[in-house]
Amino acid sequence: MGFVLGVLNPHAVELGSFVIHWYGVIIATAMLVAVHLSTHEAKKKGLEEDIIIDLALWAIPIGFIGARLYYVLFELDYYLQNLGEIVAIWNGGIAIYGGLIAGGLALVGYAKKKDLSLALILDILAPNVLLAQSIGRWGNFMNQEAHGGPVTRQFLEDLYLPKFIIEQMRINGIYYHPTFLYESLWSLLGFVLIIALRNRKQLLRRGEVALSYVLWYSVGRFFIEGMRTDSLWVGDWIRVSQALSLALFIGAIIVWVVRRQSYPPIPYYADGKKAVKPAH
Repeated sequence: MGFVLGVLNPHAVELGSFVIHWYGVIIATAMLVAVHLSTHEAKKKGLEEDIIIDLALWAIPIGFIGARLYYVLFELDYYLQNLGEIVAIWNGGIAIYGGLIAGGLALVGYAKKKDLSLALILDILAPNVLLAQSIGRWGNFMNQEAHGGPVTRQFLEDLYLPKFIIEQMRINGIYYHPTFLYESLWSLLGFVLIIALRNRKQLLRRGEVALSYVLWYSVGRFFIEGMRTDSLWVGDWIRVSQALSLALFIGAIIVWVVRRQSYPPIPYYADGKKAVKPAH
């Protein structure tokens, strides 16, 4: 990994015109970690070993397409004038919410086709997706993107950040909020908490692990998004990700309350290898 004036080289491999970016390496690593952990958990829940891998082969490509289309939709004026840029995903411009929505729809279709419990699959995947998001944000770090507004170097030093992070947050002579780091740490903390609570007896019912993910991530993203300088906007009055985070937070609470009132009660996630087939 090379250094140029204190800034990390975003290229992991350079062989003539062939370049592999650290962004891609980090994203791929994050996805592999999530698939590995999810496969292990699925086996514990009595699912076939290849269920998660088969799902990933569908959901990941569809998720990337959704992430790009989501971004293009909210920058439509530009892309209507530059149609060739729509497919140029290597030039940046993907939105994680778009990826989660598209990947989630693929998951719904897969669970229905395989006659699996959607809630169980979501519970298996949710915390590991959160960990993948934590890892993936370091791709933004390498690209010096997804940062917040200007700050002083002293501000960053007062956060006790390593020097390499401080230097990477210096862009064109100006230091910026490392919002990538805030979200990465928030997601990592959420992963640890949800994993710690997921297998506690008589605590989270099936589907509530996934709802915990929605609640946790939407809260963090709402506040962190308000600090970023590259947000997509609805008009000039609200950031898209903040509006969606708020809607998801409220929706998750409503779904949680309604499901808790169901009869017979929904089984707890920690109840062994039960509920592979769909029920709720």
